[in-house]
Amino acid sequence: MKIVIVGTAYPLRGGIAHYIALLYEHLSQRHQVRIITFKRQYPRLFFPGRSQLEVGEVGTLVPTESLLDSINPVSWVRVAMRILQHRAELVIFKYWMPFFAPAFATISFLVRLFSPAKSLVICDNITPHEKRPGDDFLNRLFLSYTDFYIVQSETVRRDLLALKPRAKFKEVPHPVYSIFPQRYSQEEARKILGLGPKIPVLLFFGYVRKYKGLHYLLQAIPEVMQKLPQVHLLVVGEFYEPVAPYQELIEHLGIKAHVTLVDQYIPNEEIGLYFAAADVVVLPYVSATQSGIVQIAYNFNKPVITTDVGGLPEVVRDGVTGFVVPAQNYQALARAIINYFEQNKEQEFVKNMQHQKEQYSWERLVTAIEEFMKKVG
Repeated sequence: MKIVIVGTAYPLRGGIAHYIALLYEHLSQRHQVRIITFKRQYPRLFFPGRSQLEVGEVGTLVPTESLLDSINPVSWVRVAMRILQHRAELVIFKYWMPFFAPAFATISFLVRLFSPAKSLVICDNITPHEKRPGDDFLNRLFLSYTDFYIVQSETVRRDLLALKPRAKFKEVPHPVYSIFPQRYSQEEARKILGLGPKIPVLLFFGYVRKYKGLHYLLQAIPEVMQKLPQVHLLVVGEFYEPVAPYQELIEHLGIKAHVTLVDQYIPNEEIGLYFAAADVVVLPYVSATQSGIVQIAYNFNKPVITTDVGGLPEVVRDGVTGFVVPAQNYQALARAIINYFEQNKEQEFVKNMQHQKEQYSWERLVTAIEEFMKKVG
């Protein structure tokens, strides 16, 4: 089958680019696959980060055509023409934000108009984390010109069916991010980062926005310190909002010696350093559909403490592979962190995670995509 994937991919950076690289790798084992990515993903005005380009060399180096400009309709037509030239039988869109709906809808409409190709949407989100007026209209526009859908959590399933009740979909969990090398032992990683070999280490990983709830985790640290006085928190990821309020909160709470802020995008080859150093990953999200960070944690066999929002409780099983606590409740977060260490849960949770990994395979996703096309055939 000839497949074209449209979405964020190398040389662009981030979790979606990693996802598309792995999807390409697994689909290519049985199909002819091409990737069309953005030459401009966001206007500079709309992008809060420092760069949109990948700086690492591990895992994302897949062949791509950088043709799509999110705000230039001429490029949308050119992408559709390119897909037609490739004689694609299936176009896969990776969708996470209504901002891209006009471009993706135009491409899908034109491909449908001039070929029998089908379209499939892998839905990270339908309702964005930070909703804006017009989002539902844009979502409906795009969904009206597409055929099949992969949703990766119950929350996204509900959002999809609210906008398109008769949507043809499959629910497939977000696969594990398996591209990051595991180069370090915990002892080596902590030595590099200047951390003690025996202290409890927490990791908050990924870019920082308000909905990620980092301020709740910071508020939890003083309570954790009462039971675990040597605890240390690594906050690793580029801040997509001003860092100063977080620094002020750290000073106010008196926890500066217990928190390390790494305010930058981490290249793929360095991600393992921080996961190796940590005992547990903490994701105190205020809202979510799912989180790719959980799937990175699975890759490194690191248990997760998270909140009961969106699809997170579907992938972090409370008391089995981590702890799930109420959102926006730093006391509950502190209790879960303390219990994790005092009850020595790491070995038990890691063993359970290794069993759970099978349901988060890329083969499962590829099979779901193929099943849609078999029904058409």
